[in-house]
Formats: sequence, structure tokens, C-alpha cells
Amino acid sequence: MVNAPVQSSEPASAAVVRGNASAVLRRIRESCHESRTDGGRELRCMALGTTCRWVTVGSPAAQRRFDTEALGWLAAFEAKYSRFLPDSWISVLNASAGGAAVASDPEIDRILALCHEMHFLTRGVFDPTALPLIRLWDWRKAQIPTDAEVEAARQCVGWRKVQRRPGSVRLSEPGMCLDLGGMGKEYAVDQVALLARKCGLTGALVDFGADIRVMGLPADGRPGWHLGLENPDQPGKAWCGLAVRDAAVATSGDYHRGFTAGGRRWGHILDPRTGRPVQNGCRAVHVLAPSCTLAGMLSTAALVLGLDEGLRLIESQPGAEGLLHGPQSKLSSRRFYEHVAS
Repeated sequence: MVNAPVQSSEPASAAVVRGNASAVLRRIRESCHESRTDGGRELRCMALGTTCRWVTVGSPAAQRRFDTEALGWLAAFEAKYSRFLPDSWISVLNASAGGAAVASDPEIDRILALCHEMHFLTRGVFDPTALPLIRLWDWRKAQIPTDAEVEAARQCVGWRKVQRRPGSVRLSEPGMCLDLGGMGKEYAVDQVALLARKCGLTGALVDFGADIRVMGLPADGRPGWHLGLENPDQPGKAWCGLAVRDAAVATSGDYHRGFTAGGRRWGHILDPRTGRPVQNGCRAVHVLAPSCTLAGMLSTAALVLGLDEGLRLIESQPGAEGLLHGPQSKLSSRRFYEHVAS
């Protein structure tokens, strides 16, 4: 690893980020809506670029404490790691690409260590440096980039080009960008679910953009939480449901976002190894796992790897079960259907 000089991130990681967090918290609070469900008390808000909600079971005091701590944690996380905020830590890092290293803290180091583990586990399919390709294949522009453009973007991609040591991070080449969009939301789900337990709730469902983790039991007396799995052939409708307790569920699919050009449909999920959208016939992947971070990583990686290799990846992880939607049929792990609600 190159011992580059360290650019202080104190303005980004401390005062500026705290100011951003206050503004983000105000915005999140303004979006909050409370209601009741069969499972308990529900609160919805907009954060991390998606709809976030949690259903909680417990005393009113525990629920109020959890709301306060969860909303504060979400705001701080978004302020620090959102690439859409110019003063966030990750934006400061991206702006420094090719130059000096940027100071990190223990939390950042832990998250990047997790990224490294996930990159290794997925044989490079999970790559947090793929943002140049994501921007190039922006599905809202509905344009196919040229081969030269794809190759130029690929030169800026590569997790191994990220230079890390305790307390600092450096993006070694100009044009590189780090983006936690492939695991940040799922990591946030896990952390907020841990807060639910810490605050004394007896049950909670945490759902950020359909990445879900549950703990304890719902208020309606059922022995677990029932979660619907979306049908990729009929978006918005469930094809089955899972009965889940103290676990997480994540789904990845290419059917919601994409564009049609050149006589083909191009989805929004990219294979960083080729620099192009995935087109292997796998429509969607559902994964049940002990953590949402693991479930989300496995579901996306399995979609990129395809039916057979993707299933092998899921089955290689203790406690993980999955189902992959192919062109004509579904392929599942050995015990997946044991979790399907009757």
C-alpha cells in the first residue's frame, strides 16, 4: 500500500457532517407518518433515498426512545455516507481521488473491511467502486454507451485500487469513486434493528426499500413476521410469503429499473467484470439470511452470477436460503420452502 499523505477529514467527518445531519434529521422528521398495523405501531419516513419504515412492539416509552435514536442514527448515517451530499465524508473521499489519502474513523474502517470481505466472497461481483459504470449506464438516460466509454469507465473501477490502512483511505486513481449503494441501506437496516433490541422493544420489523430485518414477535400473536415476496412477472404483487423470526430478507431484481434500446432491454444491475448490465436470464433473487447486509449482498451477487453459480454462492453461506427466478422456472436452496408461510 502506498503511504500517501493524509488529507484531514475533520471538516467532513465532524463539524460539517454534524451540520448536515441536523438538516437531514429535520427533513426526515418532516416526512414521518405514524399509523397502526396488525403487527404493531408503524412509522414511515423518507431517508437514504427510499421509503423507510419500522413496525414496533413494546411499551410506549420504549417505542418513543427507539424512534428518537433510530431517526438520529439514520440522519447521521446519511449525512456521512451519501454521495449526493457534497460535504459528506464519502464525497470528500471521491473528490480526492488520485490525490492525498483521507482520514477515516473506526466506523468507516469497519464498513470498508466489510466491503473487502464481500468483494472477496463474491469473487469481485460486489465492487463498491463501480459508480463510474453506474453513472455511464444511467437507466433514466436510456442510452447505450459506446465500447470506448465502457472501457474508459472500467479503468476507474477496481476495489483492489482502494488503499486502506487504519485511520485513512485513498482512491489511487483520478476518476475513482466509492459508493455504498450496494450495501449501505442493508447495513443501516441491521444497525437500526440492533437499536430496537437495545431500546427494549419486544418485536420490530425494519424495512428500508424492501430490505428487511425482523426481531422478536409481532403484536398479533403470530409466531413470526409474514413478508411477501414480489413477483417479477407481476411487479407489485406477491407470489408467496415467508414466515420469518430474527432474520433478514432481501430481494434483487432487474425488472423495476431499466430501459429498452437497440432492440433489447437493459436493466440497472451491472456486472463490474464486464462493465455492462446483467443479461443472464435471472430475473430476481430472494435471500433469507441472519443479517440484512448478508442477504442484500447475496441477492445482488447471485443475480449477477446467474442461476447455478448464484445458488451455489447462497448455499455456501451458513444460515442463508434463497430462490432465483429463471426464464421458465424457479431454482431454490434446499431449505428455502421450509420458510414459506402456509
